[in-house]
Amino acid sequence: MATLLQFQTPTTFSLYSLAIPIAHSPNSSPPQKLTPTSPISSLSLPNTKPHPNSSLKSLQSQSLRQPRQKQKLFLQCRFLLDLNSHETQSSFDCFIDECLYLLRLSVRHHDSGLAMAIHTVILKIGGDTQLWNSLVVSFAKLGHISYAQKVFDGIQEPDVVSYSALISGLAKWGREIEAIELFMRMAFSDVECNEYSFVAVLSACIRVLELELGFQIHALVIKRGYLSSAYIVNALMGLYGKCGCLDFVFDLLGEMPCRDISSWNTVISAAVKEGMYEEAFESFRDMCRVDELTVDEFTVSTLLAAATGAFASETGRMIHAAAVKLGFIFDLGVSNSLISFYTKCGSMKDVLALFKKMPFKDVITWTGMVVAYMEFGLVDVAVEIFYNMPERNSVSYNALLAGFCRNGKGLSALDFFCRMLENRVELTEFTLSSLANACGLLTEVGTSKQVHAFIIKFGFGSNACIEAALLDMCTKCGRMADAQKMFRVWSYDQNKSVIWTSMICGYARNGQPDEAISLFQKMQLEDNLVLDEVVSTAILGLCGILGFHQLGEQIHCYSLKSGFLSDIELGNAILSMYAKCGYMDDATKVFNVLYPGDVVSWNGLIAGHLLHRQGDEALDTWSLMEKTGIKPDDVTLELVISSYQYTKSNLVHCCRELFLSMRDVYNIEPTSGHYASLVSVLGKWGLLKEAEETIQRMPFDPDAFVWRALLDSCRTHSNTSIGRRAAKHILSLKPQDPSIYILVSNLYSASGRWHCSELIREEMREKHLHKHPGRCWIIHQNKVHSFFARDRSHSQSKDIYSGLDILILECLKAGYVPDTSFVLHEVEEFQKNSFLFYHSAKLAVTFGLLMTGPEKPIRIVKNIRLCGDCHTFFKFLTVVSRREIIVRDSSGFHCISNGQCSCKDHW
Repeated sequence: MATLLQFQTPTTFSLYSLAIPIAHSPNSSPPQKLTPTSPISSLSLPNTKPHPNSSLKSLQSQSLRQPRQKQKLFLQCRFLLDLNSHETQSSFDCFIDECLYLLRLSVRHHDSGLAMAIHTVILKIGGDTQLWNSLVVSFAKLGHISYAQKVFDGIQEPDVVSYSALISGLAKWGREIEAIELFMRMAFSDVECNEYSFVAVLSACIRVLELELGFQIHALVIKRGYLSSAYIVNALMGLYGKCGCLDFVFDLLGEMPCRDISSWNTVISAAVKEGMYEEAFESFRDMCRVDELTVDEFTVSTLLAAATGAFASETGRMIHAAAVKLGFIFDLGVSNSLISFYTKCGSMKDVLALFKKMPFKDVITWTGMVVAYMEFGLVDVAVEIFYNMPERNSVSYNALLAGFCRNGKGLSALDFFCRMLENRVELTEFTLSSLANACGLLTEVGTSKQVHAFIIKFGFGSNACIEAALLDMCTKCGRMADAQKMFRVWSYDQNKSVIWTSMICGYARNGQPDEAISLFQKMQLEDNLVLDEVVSTAILGLCGILGFHQLGEQIHCYSLKSGFLSDIELGNAILSMYAKCGYMDDATKVFNVLYPGDVVSWNGLIAGHLLHRQGDEALDTWSLMEKTGIKPDDVTLELVISSYQYTKSNLVHCCRELFLSMRDVYNIEPTSGHYASLVSVLGKWGLLKEAEETIQRMPFDPDAFVWRALLDSCRTHSNTSIGRRAAKHILSLKPQDPSIYILVSNLYSASGRWHCSELIREEMREKHLHKHPGRCWIIHQNKVHSFFARDRSHSQSKDIYSGLDILILECLKAGYVPDTSFVLHEVEEFQKNSFLFYHSAKLAVTFGLLMTGPEKPIRIVKNIRLCGDCHTFFKFLTVVSRREIIVRDSSGFHCISNGQCSCKDHW
């Protein structure tokens, strides 16, 4: 067939030279004599109907690739040339029929050469409009859209079939704008549109999401009286569904006089796309109840997608059972949908069982397995599957890249992206969004700038999804100035809620809560911004960080009214918010609504008890979790181990047993975090030597946080000898966390070794590490009021300082004695008192006493550990003022009332 493609001029091309030698080849019989009266069907071509399970390759080997079959097809073409005179109408009709038959055959077997040969014959002998239209259809289906256009341009009077065929072909092969222009040309000509032309142009509109033109075509459909056509209405519903106009989809469905399975599939698919999973299931029930239609493979696949999105495990399994009963289980699309479902709502065991039973697998199947292994955290197996795939495409590469990000493997993601560049894999917006996410995981400013420059240089910076990912990357890497610039010039309607959420979270992440709350309040004033589950979850996290209970409670109420509480992530965020704001009773109520929830729900409740130093309650929750059968993760065990330091009795032996059973019972390898928690427990109960020995016996090198846990315990128990050894180990590791250097410096200052303390601070300056200043804040009238030590920037600072001076005098009369040992500066004694009296926590509490009612407790939050002198001062203040003071610092809650604190002076 390749020979046919070499000829371009019909007048110099003859099939005789091809057909005769092939007919007389040694391995073939002499050609039978063909006459105009002998029926062409007498050649008795073999049945080429493909077997349902046969591939295209095997089909071709059964038909056109056989020499005998080619010979017969060429003989048919020779017969057509013999009809050059077509003296009778019957012979011309026979010519037309045979051309149409051969064109259909060329499309069926994807044989472009045969179609071109027929084109040559028609050019020589001539044909009618029907034949030219068939050529347009054939070339369009074979992907030769330029040939189809040339044939169309050669038709003297193209009819509606001519236009419809070319419009459909242009839309199919990515030339949607030309398809729409051709439809406009037809609409302004004398050719009357029919249902096929409407469907063709609507297909083009769907591909480019041309909603406005779709409205106009809808009006034209009504005007021409084609609204009763199921094909056209299905196409209209497809357009509205793609553009998110679900109300129009349901309206059209209700107005249809006769609905078919495609109509319902379109509606169900549109509902799933918009995340309206319950509406999708309800539409399915209506389809069965009202129209009594039977589902097909597409229905089953779409319903599985709905079950996946809704995390409806039982529903998905019921659909699986129905697919088996209806015989759809071996359909490739259904099987691939089942893999996606069990990846989200099942186990790796379910996915593997399904994969092994599949008789046929395509690139989507293998990509689904990569996603599944990544989803279950089996990164190495996912990589092995990827490199053993029989075929890979850009989606496969993107799946592995996103999987690295999902599992926190930012560096692996960047390395893999470099391989993608080397292999010249097509870069999509999904690829570059994942790349930006990988940089966000690494939080490296230099790398993020290089990636940012790469994306802009290659022209991808004008994409809304990519720019949203870049903005989020900037916030995670501390580049808030760059993020603010991107935010200010944002010009897309798409992803608007996403970038507002990214900026709010970025401010919170970078220690700018005032800016975060201010931006959220501006967001509420924007008419076109919707407070959805994602935004609500982000703001609730911020409320937990700030202790902004009033705002968190409002979002909880809004979520109840909006029906968002079915989202488990949002429910977990509400639980965590109440716990961090000091309302454990409300947190427990939310947990009971979520019950049994997921592992994050249980972790949130245990962490809440830990914040309130309720070790026994935390361990009771852990026991209930074990009975429920929810598998703990490494975070759960780290929290549970930490809970033992707040129990009413010494349960160190139980803590050791849990730690030793991690690997055998829970299949979790102890990490640095687990060892740090164990060291904290041992240190809290005064077992400092045993804690040091535990560190020395670790199977891997301890990091700075493990040694810090020991150093904290030494500070609590005033053990300078072990504390100095811990400090030396910390400094030898050269940590990048400034708080660790400050802790060591304060240890030297507390023991009067001012020179050593200054050396530590000098080392910090050389490494450009800056101490996070101690800051305290209080929420009043939905506004964050922040204070630093000796801060006079507040608008009411004069009243605050006057009030604090009075409170200090009253507390001194009640027996308060300032503890100047907490002033870690080499200054005179009277200066130490000045430092102590105007700490940020004392300023915040004074503001709270001045601004809140007499019966309400004063709630403040401090970003670092509360100093011992402030703690003592607050105990006297509760006696003097008869007010309860609740402080949340980096160690947890201090509920101080009548001179007593819930921490029992151990924190």
